[in-house]
Amino acid sequence: MALFETLFVVLGVALVAALAVFAKTRLFPVGEDEEPREDVAEYIAMMVSVLYAVVLGLCLVSVWDTRASADDHAQAEASALHQTYLLADAMPVAQRQPLRDAAQAYARHVVDVEWPQMAVREPLGDSGWTLLARLRKASEVDDSAKVPEQIAAQEVLAQLGYVDDARRGREAAAQERLSPVLWTGLLIGGVLTLAFMFLFGIKRSTTHVVMVMGLSGFIAFTVLLIHQLDSPFGEMLGASPDAFTRYFG
Repeated sequence: MALFETLFVVLGVALVAALAVFAKTRLFPVGEDEEPREDVAEYIAMMVSVLYAVVLGLCLVSVWDTRASADDHAQAEASALHQTYLLADAMPVAQRQPLRDAAQAYARHVVDVEWPQMAVREPLGDSGWTLLARLRKASEVDDSAKVPEQIAAQEVLAQLGYVDDARRGREAAAQERLSPVLWTGLLIGGVLTLAFMFLFGIKRSTTHVVMVMGLSGFIAFTVLLIHQLDSPFGEMLGASPDAFTRYFG
């Protein structure tokens, strides 16, 4: 469901509720001997606060899981690439340095080129996959290789398979973002929660001001935190390329 469709449904439900209240007050007006019911307003305010807390928790869990998944994919990719680099020592002499150079080039490309692109959700293109294909080419051995060298080549191919899988996961995580439906609930719920704080409940003005300031500041902090975590490779709270720089300098 698109953002505008969500807003349309929410506004439609709110309008129907408003019409129902209007019809009730017109058809069944409050008598002169009846007192206004404040408990209904307090119940509605409480329910809005509870539902908003649920939406906040859902948003936080969603963006944190995406960020953690992005970090896990990067760690797995860097670890498998490092194992490939180390296995070069068991390859035929003529292939050792080309394999190391290909691993170093891939790591530099991820850190220097792809990480800034992922931070702003730009497409990564095919350069990384080309470098990965170069790695696979450098790990190939012919039939004249010794048995230990052929075993090492098979292990290199297995590690490159892990690199491939982790890279696909990293690319997918870089494009994930919080659902527009959740963003709509996050913003509308925050406005409603603060609005009820202004309308109901507190009689002393100083206490009211302090509570509204505290709640509004906390809501703003939480929304900004979700916004930062919604970029899994962002500069502030996103996953860092430390795994690659630790292994490959």
